[in-house]
Amino acid sequence: MRSSVISLDSARTTLSATPPLHRAVAPTLPTRLRPADLLRLTDEGAEDVLAGRYDHLLPTGGSWPVDERWATRLLTDDEVDVWLISWTPGKSTELHDHAGSLGALTVLSGALSEYRWNGRELRNRTLSAGDQASFPIGWVHDVERAPAAVVESTGPLEPTLSVHAYSPPLTAMSYYEVTGHGTLRRTRTVLTDQPEGDI
Repeated sequence: MRSSVISLDSARTTLSATPPLHRAVAPTLPTRLRPADLLRLTDEGAEDVLAGRYDHLLPTGGSWPVDERWATRLLTDDEVDVWLISWTPGKSTELHDHAGSLGALTVLSGALSEYRWNGRELRNRTLSAGDQASFPIGWVHDVERAPAAVVESTGPLEPTLSVHAYSPPLTAMSYYEVTGHGTLRRTRTVLTDQPEGDI
């Protein structure tokens, strides 16, 4: 199993006797992993799934669920969880965030529709096989398998698979609704370690 530890270069730089006038300060995050690290992990996870390295975790008999989303954890440690998710038609995750976790995904096959709250409205995008996306803390979205008409133009319909990474590992998710005034209202928060809502 691949380690999620990211090697950090500790190269020294020459220090000036005069400190800089404006010093950029990085925001404090709950993880040392960055979105780019999570994108790399989902890409590597996708490659490993396609190469058959996780066949022992896939549904028995190669029969993918058709009624509900299915997921299996590919990797976990104190810093990150990496999941493989199978998506079914008509089953959305509802508008949600990932509490204090950063996230990223890579689509392996099929296509996903993402509806993201941009502060004023829901924006839609389609992520096809090979596409990646990352989401910072506070990202509110709803994800579902793309309609068949979209999937047919981007690749095979079955199964629709994606690899997701969350850092730190998920502990909670909040769910939202769009009000009649064009704002978001949190409807509930749940403790969970499951990806993209309870599977």
